Amino acid sequence: MARLVLADTSPLIGLSRIGGVFWLEVFFHRVEITPTVLQELKASDGPESEIREALASGWLATRPSTSANEPTPPHLGPGEWSTLQAAKHSSGASLILMDDRLARREARSLDLEVTGTAALIGMAQTRGLIDSARDIFARLIRSDFRISPAVLREVLARIDRD
Repeated sequence: MARLVLADTSPLIGLSRIGGVFWLEVFFHRVEITPTVLQELKASDGPESEIREALASGWLATRPSTSANEPTPPHLGPGEWSTLQAAKHSSGASLILMDDRLARREARSLDLEVTGTAALIGMAQTRGLIDSARDIFARLIRSDFRISPAVLREVLARIDRD
């Protein structure tokens, strides 16, 4: 059974800052975003060229909006909520690419599998796409991308165990 992979805005921005958007095609073959996430990407000085290329090639695609009329909870952003709603209203298993701690908690409360930018960087090293996750994390942090030190430690420890 094919798995739906949905990305929120943050992982796409983070990966674009380190040249890693194409990893998503390697890992998942197809990733979808909601129209709301696309709007957020366009509003954030972009989308970056890698994201534009991914959209043009079709492996990154905009998923039609759900008809859910539920208001966005105050602890979530519109992109996060639209991504969660798209996953919730899809049939079959979904994987959500999302970084925000509260949004990830909400995803888990909906029994959705979730992973974030840090784990994707760890996967890139494990699969041989990059030499050093530590170097990539340093580059990402220098780009002013916020990531929890605890999350970094956890991903690096997991890589070291593998």
